[in-house]
Amino acid sequence: MAPKLQILVLISGYGTNLQALIDSAAGKSSPHIDAQISTVISSSPTAYGLTRAKNADIPTIVHDLQQYYKDIPKDDKEGRRRVRKQFNVDLSKKVLDVAPDLIVCAGWMLILSPSFLNPIAVKGIPIINLHPALPGQFDGINAIERAWEGGQRGEITKSGVMIHRVIKEVDQGEPLVVKELELRQEETLKEYEDRVHAAEHIAIVEGTILALNEVQQHKSYAMAS
Repeated sequence: MAPKLQILVLISGYGTNLQALIDSAAGKSSPHIDAQISTVISSSPTAYGLTRAKNADIPTIVHDLQQYYKDIPKDDKEGRRRVRKQFNVDLSKKVLDVAPDLIVCAGWMLILSPSFLNPIAVKGIPIINLHPALPGQFDGINAIERAWEGGQRGEITKSGVMIHRVIKEVDQGEPLVVKELELRQEETLKEYEDRVHAAEHIAIVEGTILALNEVQQHKSYAMAS
């Protein structure tokens, strides 16, 4: 039997989307991800997602940006740019040491710069990301809040979540999965957040399955060539 494809998951926080992936890969939820989560890397040493991974016997790595910044004053912008680049270079090395078939950003809260993306691309490893807005709508941070506020002002009537390919332009890669959500003016931000998170848990599994299918197709083509 052929070995399962390997997924590396990047996280920064509580890890509910990671849990959705873990449950799907373990056959506890449907649809089923026919792959193994080989490693979870967290940008925060206190992220509860690390506990979720350990509970599922998944190896974890902490790659903490604050450790790179700790000896550099906030007003030393050049110094901080330098170590931020090194952070991304070192992250790429840690990922390539694992050598996954797919990288899934499941609540990774840091921008992945070309110093990370380029070495990964050379190895042909695809990266997908979860973003809580529709394509081209609210790129970057605080997308849930911005969408809700737009709905409250009557500027937009829908938002949603998407799984997209990761490119150097933040949240602008090709969408693989899009889930639209109606914006309701009588709804609180917390109520909208809950609906977004429920949609995220479905979308991240569906997007991961689609990306894995593409990886498998490429591997099958390469073997047949």
